[in-house]
Amino acid sequence: MKLGRICCCHFHLILLLGQLLLPALVSSKKHGNPANDIVDIINVNRTALKLPALNNSPGLGCMALQYAEECRDNCTGSNTLNCQLPEDDFTEVLAANCGVELPTFSTISGQIAWCESNHLKPSESFSRALILDKKSPYLLRNRTHTEVGVGLLRTHKGHFLWCVLFSSGQKNSSFVLEDLGQGIKQKEGCFSGTNISCSGAHKMMNGAVLWYSITLLVFAIALLEFIFDARITS
Repeated sequence: MKLGRICCCHFHLILLLGQLLLPALVSSKKHGNPANDIVDIINVNRTALKLPALNNSPGLGCMALQYAEECRDNCTGSNTLNCQLPEDDFTEVLAANCGVELPTFSTISGQIAWCESNHLKPSESFSRALILDKKSPYLLRNRTHTEVGVGLLRTHKGHFLWCVLFSSGQKNSSFVLEDLGQGIKQKEGCFSGTNISCSGAHKMMNGAVLWYSITLLVFAIALLEFIFDARITS
């Protein structure tokens, strides 16, 4: 009878453990691209205002990631990104690093850049950016925009840098990447317009999920041993 109660207790604890671990394990397998999520949020807001959705440009997205890379040391303690790149850098640095074909470089019609000290969902982070920068809502509603690109980078200090670049160029023929972007060596971060997952931006989150799972497993095993010993001694 005692053995039956022990087995039953074990079964319920194992079931509970599975229910607690499942969300963490599922989350750890979701290697998505948050930069594309920001593009979706922007287009949902624009279509709600009866404005045309913007083309998700990988060339512009890569340049946005390069923008974040250039500003990686400019995130303040108040989550403000104090960084304004010279206009020439867009062609000589950002576009060049991405392999954007120079004849296809078009007008940059706006930009939004911000940083976070903690990992937030894309929707939460973008909402904070719109609140902090009073010009951002206007940029979001600008009718001249035709394309958008988003870049996300996590720095060695743990800050998350976001950059959104807008363009009024010709859709699908502006910011064309050489060899379809095969020459881009994305070592960290991610950008919109591609299916490539973030390499550096989600390492901390995935690591936290893994440690959470391991800690929970160790705790459950210890709890099972304690209950088993208690049952045996009684």
